[in-house]
Parts: sequence; C-alpha cells; structure tokens
Amino acid sequence: MFDFDATLPVMALQFILLAVILNGIFYTPLNKALDERADYIRQKETDEKERLAKAKELAQEYEKQLADARKQSQEVIAAAQADAQKIAAEALAKAQKEAQAKKEEAAVEIAQQRQAALGVLEQQVDVLSRQILEKLLGPELVK
Repeated sequence: MFDFDATLPVMALQFILLAVILNGIFYTPLNKALDERADYIRQKETDEKERLAKAKELAQEYEKQLADARKQSQEVIAAAQADAQKIAAEALAKAQKEAQAKKEEAAVEIAQQRQAALGVLEQQVDVLSRQILEKLLGPELVK
C-alpha cells in the first residue's frame, strides 16, 4: 500500500517550496501579464466603442447634410423651373402681342390696299363707263 515514513514530510516541504518558487517566478508574472492583457483588451474595446460612436455620429451628420443638400437642390431646381416657366410665359405673351400687332398692322394694310384698289376700280369703272357711253352715244353727247 502506501508508506508514510520520513520522506513524506520532506516531499510535502519540497512541494510547498516548489509552489512558492513557482508562484514567485512563474504564476505572479503570468497573472500580471494576463491582467495587463485583459486591461489592454478592455482599453481597446473602450476605444473601439468610442470610435464606433464617433463614426455613427459622423454618419448621421453626413446623412443630415446630404438630406439638406438634396432639399436645397430640389428647391433650386423648383425655383429654376418656376423661372423657366415664367420666362416662357413672358416670351409667349410677347410673341402673341407681336403676332397680334402684326395681324392688326396687316389688317390695316389690307384695308388700305382694299380701299386703294376700290378707288382704282371706281376710276376704271368710270373710265370704262364713259368709254362705253361714248361708243354707244357718241363722244359729243357724253361730257
């Protein structure tokens, strides 16, 4: 079975001494390194969370600026379209006025030419009527 003689306390003392030496030489620095690593990881996680929060904030600000820019561009486009429609309406009104003025001018000119033509026709009718009368009645009777 198991023998409990004087070597057992020596072995126990050696084990305790080994545990103390290993604790001082190996476990304490290892625990310190593990704690430092855990602190480093926690610090990096905190930094990354802050960076992520900043990135989200910047993304939201960018989206807001983009929405504002889109809104402004839509307003500019709407204003430009309104101006274009106004200019087109003014140009159309001006063209219609010019066309109406030319139409009236042409109507006046046509009326004048008609009156002139009627005057010429009346003169020609008078001349032809006299000539017909002269031929029918003779030149002595018509005067």
